[in-house]
Formats: sequence, structure tokens, C-alpha cells
Amino acid sequence: MQQHQMKNYMEEIVFNTMDDILKDINMCKCERCRYDIAAKALNDLPPQYIVTQKGEIYSKINNLKTQFEVDVIAAITKAAIIVKRNPNHDAETLLKR
Repeated sequence: MQQHQMKNYMEEIVFNTMDDILKDINMCKCERCRYDIAAKALNDLPPQYIVTQKGEIYSKINNLKTQFEVDVIAAITKAAIIVKRNPNHDAETLLKR
């Protein structure tokens, strides 16, 4: 019996595009900030749900990335600016840097 799972492909696209965009933005790139950026960007982008067999490699990512590239870049850039201005770090995290 094959197991299937549902996945929002847009998550993969955002996480795979984020590094290219963030390298040009002078800001914190810790895990918390990266997840905050992804969450804000994904809230501005349409979900792209697919059903895959469990463990299947996502081979369509480049096709979808190209299709949504302008919107994805804009959403990630907007989210990065918001997170840069209002990071969710607590004082303890900042002192460790």
C-alpha cells in the first residue's frame, strides 16, 4: 500500500529561493529570522498543493519556481524588510551574537 502526502509546493519554492535573495540583504539570517521571512512570504503567496507518494523527490520545483518567480522574489523581499525592521529575537539571543 502506497502512502501519499499532501505538500504545499510553494514552501519548497520559497525556501529554495530565499538564500539567493537574502545574500543581497544585510540582515540577520538565523533560523528564526529565516522562518519568519518564509511565513510572511507564504502568507502573501497562493498555496500550490500537490499530492505525492511518500518519499518522492520533488522534481517539478524548477518549473513551478520559474512560473512564480517574480511573485516569490517580491514576497520574500517584502518579508525580509519587515523582519529586518522588527526581528523576533529576544535580548538573550541578541547577546549571544
